[in-house]
Amino acid sequence: MIRNTPLFTSALVLLCACQFAAGQEIDRTMLKKFKIDSRSQDNTALVNIITNNNISNLVVNRERAGKIDHHFAVRLDIHGITNQHSTGRCWLFTGLNVLRQKVREQYNLDTFEYSENYSFFWDQLEKSNLFLEGIIATRERPLSDRRVEWLLKNTIGDGGVWSMMTGLAEKYGLVPESVMPETYHSKNTGAMSRIIRTKLREDALSLRGMHEAGRSLTDIRGEKTAMLSDIYRILVFHLGEPPEEFTWRYQDKDGAISEPKTWTPLQFYKETVAVDFADYIMLMNDPSKEYFKLYEIDYDRNLMEGDNWTYINLPNDLLKKFAKRSLLAGEAMYFSCDVGKQLDREEGILDVEQYDYESLYGVPFGMDKKQRILSFESGSSHGMALVGVDTTLDGTPTKWLLENSWGAAAGHQGYLTMTDRWFDEYGFRLVVRREFIDADVLKILKQKPVMLDPWDHMF
Repeated sequence: MIRNTPLFTSALVLLCACQFAAGQEIDRTMLKKFKIDSRSQDNTALVNIITNNNISNLVVNRERAGKIDHHFAVRLDIHGITNQHSTGRCWLFTGLNVLRQKVREQYNLDTFEYSENYSFFWDQLEKSNLFLEGIIATRERPLSDRRVEWLLKNTIGDGGVWSMMTGLAEKYGLVPESVMPETYHSKNTGAMSRIIRTKLREDALSLRGMHEAGRSLTDIRGEKTAMLSDIYRILVFHLGEPPEEFTWRYQDKDGAISEPKTWTPLQFYKETVAVDFADYIMLMNDPSKEYFKLYEIDYDRNLMEGDNWTYINLPNDLLKKFAKRSLLAGEAMYFSCDVGKQLDREEGILDVEQYDYESLYGVPFGMDKKQRILSFESGSSHGMALVGVDTTLDGTPTKWLLENSWGAAAGHQGYLTMTDRWFDEYGFRLVVRREFIDADVLKILKQKPVMLDPWDHMF
């Protein structure tokens, strides 16, 4: 066998280098053509304009001005826009926003908010454990292994999905926002995340070193527990320590003040969340994969013992059909999308015709949704609660209302209005209660899920 010899390796590297070098370089003939093409018409005015202005202001499609209003035939009664500040916790805010409306009704409150900081504390500790367990599981693989490399590049973050919120609620419970309010670092997670990532990468190499030194798995896991204790300490310094029990009272819409009552977080969760999370079905529109199939994303969870994001992939017309049923029944939904595409932040509008780059540059931009996914141009980046729909007289949806978590000053009084076409192009995930989903679609849940790698194009 010569495959593992230095000579074979050197020859392989040389072959790859030669193949790469055989590619076409930019030569003077090309450059001359580029200049001729560029000067085929006088672009002096455009060059002057573009080099001195914000590009977004130059590509606004004025023909769309005033074409989209913020009125909805079906709109849920939402009170109190939340604010995730400079974080990626949209998934947590959105999930808890979907749940909190039931608390308002149950206690006759004008508004209510669960503590995102409380749930976020446990999310970060659990993700740290999941990462270190991933390192232990791959301890025999080289650092160049793709899964090891993915783990080290994706140690921990503040992003997530619906099923991460539900897993945390079932394990740790929930508390009101006033019991564990936001801190500077819960609203600005960047510095804390960098510190934890640095520590976890150091810990990862230590655990791998213990394995190389012949230490037992029991010893390695014992050291992992000590490492998690350090992470817990860091989290307390940044976010505060979660309460084991708390006393809470409230004032209802009629001005009546309740008697103080003491709960544990799990008791509060069980009393205020009057739904079974098993009734919520995760759906997706990903045209790069086969429809009417069940998929699971490896490592798309925060609890070691938790469930990965597992979803039914469906055409968009079915997602919208089920979403409309849910809204007509007064049920908000978790929805995620590629929010940065064609977004008018000031007006709070998501419209595929909002910006016209082609007319400005004279260059076509023609990828469809599938192509954008496969080339990493587009993917699910932000979660919001779907709380309204507007339709034509025959019931066809024309636009949808999203309760955002960027504060009341963002968008249209804290909301975003997306056109039905934008839903098609940039909407991805939707969580709907099973009672609003067709029976033949629910049967897909019986399939064995297709396992997707954590570095899949969509995720």
